[in-house]
Amino acid sequence: MQALRGIVIAALAICAFAQQQPAPVEVVPIRGNAYLIRGGSGANAGLIVAAREAIVIDAKMTEDSARAMLEAIRKVTPNPVRRVILTHSDGDHINGLAGFPKEVTVIAHPNARRDIEQAAKDPKFGFLASWIPRELVSGDRRLDVEGVQVELRHFGPAHTDGDLVVWLPAERVAYVGDLLFIGRDPLIHRHKNGTSFGLVSTLKKLLELDADTYVSGHAEPVGKAEIRKLIASLETTQERVRVLVAQGRSLDEVKAAFGVTGTTGMPGRRPGLVEAIYLELTEKK
Repeated sequence: MQALRGIVIAALAICAFAQQQPAPVEVVPIRGNAYLIRGGSGANAGLIVAAREAIVIDAKMTEDSARAMLEAIRKVTPNPVRRVILTHSDGDHINGLAGFPKEVTVIAHPNARRDIEQAAKDPKFGFLASWIPRELVSGDRRLDVEGVQVELRHFGPAHTDGDLVVWLPAERVAYVGDLLFIGRDPLIHRHKNGTSFGLVSTLKKLLELDADTYVSGHAEPVGKAEIRKLIASLETTQERVRVLVAQGRSLDEVKAAFGVTGTTGMPGRRPGLVEAIYLELTEKK
C-alpha cells in the first residue's frame, strides 16, 4: 500500500509538472508567406518569410521561448530575422525580446514604446532597455519586404493605445495581437488607455480589411464570422451597462447584474470588461 501511495504521488507530481510546461514551439503555415507561431511561453507570434529575410510578429514571454521560436523558424527558412514587429506592449508579447540578437530592428507604435520604456525602469525588466523599439509607426505604414506587401495599421485606442495590426493583403492574413479574444471577455487595459468603445470601432475596421484569416495572440486563427459575433456581444454588453448607468446604478450594482464578483478599488487590480465599460460611461470627459 505504501509503495502504491508513492507511485500515485509521483504520478501526480509528474502530471503537475507537465501542466506547468509550455507546449513546444511550432511554426504553422497559414498561406503564402504567412505563418502562425504557437507554443512556448507567452502569446502566439507570427512569421513573414520574404526572399532574403524573415520578420517576426511579437516575441513570446521569455528568453528561452524566444530562442526556441528562432530555432523553429530556422527549420522553415534560412533567412535571418532582421525585424520584430510588436502588436502592443504586454509582457507576454515582448519579454522574449531578450532572446533576439541586439541588432534586430524592433518596430512598434510610439505608445507601445512608451510602455516598454516605463517597464524597463523596473529592475526585473531592465533587460528591455536593450530592445527599445527604434522604428515607430503611429498611423499606417507599408514596409518594403522584397516583394512581400506588409502593411501596418493603427486604428486608435482599443486593447491599449499602442495596438498595431500587421496586414498582408496578398495572403489576406491579419495579425491582430490582443484585439481579438475568443471564448472569453476582451481585455481592456485602462492603465494603457485602452477603451471598449475603441475596441468595437477597431474590430469593425478589421472587418473592412476583408481578411480571410485573423491571427490573434491567444486563440486559433478565425475568420470574419467570429469578429462579427464578438462585436455583437460587446455592443450588447455596452448597451446593457448604459441602461443601468442611466438608472443611476452604482458600479457594484452593475457588476452584480452581470454576476460579476470582486471588490472594487483594489490597488493594482485590472478592471474586467463590465467595469471598464461602466467607467468609460461615467468618467468625466
